[in-house]
Amino acid sequence: MNKKKVLFLCTGNSCRSQMAEAIVNARLGTFWKAYSAGTHPSDQVHPLAIQVLQEIGIDHSGVPKHLNQFLNDSFDLVITVCDDAAEECPAWFGDGKRVHIGFTDPAKAEGRPEDVLSVFRQVRDQISRQILAYLEDHPS
Repeated sequence: MNKKKVLFLCTGNSCRSQMAEAIVNARLGTFWKAYSAGTHPSDQVHPLAIQVLQEIGIDHSGVPKHLNQFLNDSFDLVITVCDDAAEECPAWFGDGKRVHIGFTDPAKAEGRPEDVLSVFRQVRDQISRQILAYLEDHPS
């Protein structure tokens, strides 16, 4: 059985799209192969994104990538996870379906360290629920 390919897009490719990629590959890897990219990628994956993935048993060693890396690839589905990426997503991703499932940017959370970590956990859990439910409703 061929796996369907999904690309998660956000602006920095440091938090939300990285978490979505890691969660899908860990939980639905039998049916889906997930990738992620950003319209303006950061220098590194946010350390708290890696930490909160590890808390649920997912080791992720991704690096931020620019969406241009995927110019010649085709995807069954492209999911934008931030509003900016939804607006900037180029038309050349037209060979597959494109949907927007937006999440708060945890990298913009402020406050005490434990409060910021809590926001990362909340976004991780929202991604797990919403993205996995969506993909399970669209099996390969």
